Amino acid sequence: MFHGTRPGWIEVIAGVMFSGKSEELIRRVRRAVIARKQVQVFKSHLDARYAGLYNVSTHDGITVEAEPVDSEAIVEAANGLADRGVRVILAGTDVDFRGLPFGPMPTLMCVAELVDKFQAICVVCGGPATRNQRLVNGKPATWDSPTIMVGGRESYEARCRHCHKVPRADEDQTALL
Repeated sequence: MFHGTRPGWIEVIAGVMFSGKSEELIRRVRRAVIARKQVQVFKSHLDARYAGLYNVSTHDGITVEAEPVDSEAIVEAANGLADRGVRVILAGTDVDFRGLPFGPMPTLMCVAELVDKFQAICVVCGGPATRNQRLVNGKPATWDSPTIMVGGRESYEARCRHCHKVPRADEDQTALL
């Protein structure tokens, strides 16, 4: 039941890298500004790619100012803000390079009122890409690689379920490309 002066809710924009998540986030922020809404954008303090630490940026260089924050307790923070009447819009990668649920995104997708899951185009076959293919020296990263590695086109490709490869550390990688 709503007890505040205005309703709040959570929107999640999820998907793989290169799927347009940041573009969609920026589009929604710009529309809120046009509607004269008070807007504050936050981003992970781990991501200083493209436009630096104080901007959210698309891979193509479109930016909006943002405040870097630690992503711990993001679910509690988003729920608290929505409960106080704030529209909360979150964008992030929902799967890690192994194709497994990533960080708080699965929980955020569950508690959100609105969820949009974006796909990219598989760079191998052209199908709908739902996986982040991490590359190390041009080859698929092994299963035991660190979960978090901030990077762009030099480190990741969008791939479909079929073309996504994550070898074990002891597997011959030449056959996986």
